[in-house]
Amino acid sequence: MDQIRIENLEIYGFHGVFLEETKEGQIFQIDARLYVDLRPAGKKDELSLSTHYGEVCHFMTQYFRENTYALIEAAAEHLARAVLLKFPLIERLELEVKKPHAPIGLPFGNVSVFIDRGWNTAYLGIGSNLGEKQNFIDRAVTGLKGNELIRKVKCSQMIETPPYGDAALYDFLNGVIELKTLLTPYELLDFLHQLEEEAGRERKIHWGPRTLDLDLLFYQDFVSNDPLLTVPHPDMENREFVLKPLDELCPWYLNPVTGKTVRQMLNDLKNKKEADQ
Repeated sequence: MDQIRIENLEIYGFHGVFLEETKEGQIFQIDARLYVDLRPAGKKDELSLSTHYGEVCHFMTQYFRENTYALIEAAAEHLARAVLLKFPLIERLELEVKKPHAPIGLPFGNVSVFIDRGWNTAYLGIGSNLGEKQNFIDRAVTGLKGNELIRKVKCSQMIETPPYGDAALYDFLNGVIELKTLLTPYELLDFLHQLEEEAGRERKIHWGPRTLDLDLLFYQDFVSNDPLLTVPHPDMENREFVLKPLDELCPWYLNPVTGKTVRQMLNDLKNKKEADQ
């Protein structure tokens, strides 16, 4: 993606572990690479279609001066998040915070931390088979939209499907949600569990009835075999109630494990069912 580069922006800040650093302050330098689609602005020569680097510089300067952190790691983390939330056209941000006058007591050129943060696309499976099912789903979507670290929430059509698993007795209402998030996969998982708990979800029976079920299907090209979080979802290729709404939102999304698109997985499942009949 295109970049806007800011180099050696000098800011007088009050970050540090030692008391004199937070009282007297020192000069910091910031490098930033803003990943923005610059083609619309380049074609029409309109600043409103780009990100105003002057405004970004002033925003970073004010934020860096008004907030104090013991670690430059924390200063970088919070600054990156603030910039990404403030300027919606920035998809990704590489940020380096330099501390040229760090109290090391030895000759050195510079000390810095470098981080890379951005909006990531995720797909969630959502379902309910207890009580007012649509109401539970609507409340979960509202909860997702209410998190400032989540944006561009888009829902598929909901479909009613037979129960999946021996313990599930009632029909499900299922769908898929597409979103962008600054949360890591594990942070997003924690938030999904929070929404399930708020809906009264109880995890007493595997594949049992539930007020709300939220599964992380895809998170960019992230792959994990962690028992706590397995992504991409390991059983999606066998679940038509996942693949059909997923195909509605992203038919050509590529599973980084199997190398198959959503459309291919759905067609394979349909062919398998026809062969078994």
